[in-house]
Amino acid sequence: LKLDDLFKADLVTTQLQNQLQTQSQLKDDYTVKSWSEDNASLFHAFKMEKVMMFIVLGLIVFVALFNLVASLVMMVKEKTADIAILRTLGMSPSGISKTFIIQGSIIGIFGTLLGVILGVLLATNVENIVPAIESLLGRKIFDESVFYISEIPSDMHIPEVVMIALASLVASVLATIYPARRAAAIQPAESLRYE
Repeated sequence: LKLDDLFKADLVTTQLQNQLQTQSQLKDDYTVKSWSEDNASLFHAFKMEKVMMFIVLGLIVFVALFNLVASLVMMVKEKTADIAILRTLGMSPSGISKTFIIQGSIIGIFGTLLGVILGVLLATNVENIVPAIESLLGRKIFDESVFYISEIPSDMHIPEVVMIALASLVASVLATIYPARRAAAIQPAESLRYE
């Protein structure tokens, strides 16, 4: 049975089952399943794939945040003498801390913007990018005889993109706190002693 509105399949399935139950002579001869029930394992696989992609994305963001923290910590070590001079000239520890938080936040903002722009461009142009890669490699990436699909489906949801971008921005700002506190804790006399 084919419906005009595929989302009414569960309702129609229930109605047909009720009608078959009332006609006792037919209830054992027929079973009624909606397309979502018939493909339940496929939908479960899609949900698992989405969860796995979220985990992979989380790991990528974690590595990026780790790189941000590591680069800021190295910068604090390299700029120890400069920080000590700023402190002796009267800059407060909170001012030093704010400087590193702002610097790390700017890096996080640019990284997030670049990632969102490249991700949206890739997601919206995947049907053009895959054939270009296939022609460059000289072979099909998605062979229909191996995979059940011949192209990569792309369905971008703007609320999810915004949520991921905001989470990345917040995480990048939070990642700057540790290096900023280390910079603020530098003692001028101790740092300048060996310079």
